[in-house]
Amino acid sequence: MKEKILISACLMGFPVRYNQSDKPVRSALLARWQQEGRLIVHCPELAAGLETPRLPAELTDGQGADAFTGLAKIRETDGSDVTPHYLLAAWLALKTAQENHCRFAIMTDGSPTCGSSRIYDGTFQGKTIAGEGVAVALLRQHGIEVFAEHQIAALAQRLVEVEQV
Repeated sequence: MKEKILISACLMGFPVRYNQSDKPVRSALLARWQQEGRLIVHCPELAAGLETPRLPAELTDGQGADAFTGLAKIRETDGSDVTPHYLLAAWLALKTAQENHCRFAIMTDGSPTCGSSRIYDGTFQGKTIAGEGVAVALLRQHGIEVFAEHQIAALAQRLVEVEQV
């Protein structure tokens, strides 16, 4: 069976990031997976009703999982607490993944929603730290394996392992 993969829309060339840009990944593997119908393209923030462009947002006082317990917040550069919008984005990403039977995801690293190995540190100074965003935390809690855009080769290897069974 060909496993399905949830993928951030910006990585597929859609201008959905906070600054109305994209972050396209050019990869023969992605092209093949798209042709095979494996990729489920999704932008959690747009699904939750956030607009583009929008103010930059970063996690403060913790990681993505901490936002679900109220320990961490997601704030915009003007100090606005937008945590509820981003938590909704996480739940919608999970819903999309589950409805499409995605076992894997490729998410945009650095994002307070989609960061899977790095997130911005909450100071709006362009510094990143090891961590994960709210959607990635929720996806992982529900058994979906998440990879960053620079880990496509690792995902390809994982697919070989899973699909040989």
